Amino acid sequence: MVSHSELKQLFCAADAVCFDVDSTVIREEGIDELARTRRAMGGALPFRAALTERLALIQPSREQVQRLLAERPPHLTPGIRELVSRLQERNVQVFLISGGFRSIVEHVAAKLNIPAANVFANRLKFYFNGEYAGFDETQPTAESGGKGKVIKFLKEKYHFKKIIMIGDGATDMEACPPADVFIGFGGNVIRQQVKDNARWYITDFVELLGELEE
Repeated sequence: MVSHSELKQLFCAADAVCFDVDSTVIREEGIDELARTRRAMGGALPFRAALTERLALIQPSREQVQRLLAERPPHLTPGIRELVSRLQERNVQVFLISGGFRSIVEHVAAKLNIPAANVFANRLKFYFNGEYAGFDETQPTAESGGKGKVIKFLKEKYHFKKIIMIGDGATDMEACPPADVFIGFGGNVIRQQVKDNARWYITDFVELLGELEE
């Protein structure tokens, strides 16, 4: 069993940190109002089933996605900008791994100076007239266990020794392993299952910034 002080040492020695986006990097309960998958976050429904069900009801068009970004842009969680900057200064690779939509996650990534190549999220598909045409089911983030598959891919591609996963939901906690450390985040919403089972649980990114400053 790794001690809490050893977990902190692993975080400070990480060569990559992966963040969930919904209710972690941004304050919103879902990364957008188009596809909230609360039941999947709680583990009640397989993620792909929850996503398919939600999208079938809403049928989001390209125009709706663009309007959402213009009228209700996602709000960054306090402290995330500083934490990402500090990690990047230390030459730590930062990734966003989300069950939300790439067009919206890339908008968030740009605010944090995270390259689009470091974004893993679901892709909405549209017909030529902009109407909803489904989503790309080949993306690992479109299924349960997908975040772990992304982390495994990152380890194989970049030969990272230590990857940290930070998030608020069950799908984030399940990504460890292959992630070396999972840090539960409850600054926007507290999911009891995660709070009870995460060996390191925080409610403010200032705590992680403090670890890097020591």
